[in-house]
Amino acid sequence: MAEIQLGVGSRIKHPQFGKGVVVQIRSDVYEIAFIENGIRQISREYDGLEIIEAVETPSEVTTYEKLEKSLIRVLRRFSDVQETVPLGAKWSNGRLVMYPGDSSLKEKEVPIDAFFHKIVMIRDRIRVLEQKLNASKLTDEEKVDMQQYITRIYGSLTTFNILFKNKEDFFIGEKTT
Repeated sequence: MAEIQLGVGSRIKHPQFGKGVVVQIRSDVYEIAFIENGIRQISREYDGLEIIEAVETPSEVTTYEKLEKSLIRVLRRFSDVQETVPLGAKWSNGRLVMYPGDSSLKEKEVPIDAFFHKIVMIRDRIRVLEQKLNASKLTDEEKVDMQQYITRIYGSLTTFNILFKNKEDFFIGEKTT
């Protein structure tokens, strides 16, 4: 279903809710008005929809999805707003214990949620730095040089990807081809 883009007005049939019409398109879901079940949100990745009639959304029409993506891009670029990033369920209410090499010293225990929050703050601040760098008046060569450092920072932080619930929140370093 992910490769088919339904526009507003597309007619579909859902195995549980019956026939319906797409009334709203969001970044991750279609809002569909079903004849007997009202308006429901169905994931755009859901494979169980039978397409009765697909309607293409004209490219000049600003969809909710385009508006949402534009707004997110602007907020990320010009603010220090931190998005909510979920911690992997297996780590919830966990704790991180650090033991010093010197056995005469006491270990340090930190709630893993607090540690994770700090990691997310680092990630978000690196993203803001990267955006400011790209918008700067540096030469292209200087931008590329600085971008390589940022990529290496992301690479150094990939160890912490195990804490994230969603793969799209991961740190991504330099990719080898």
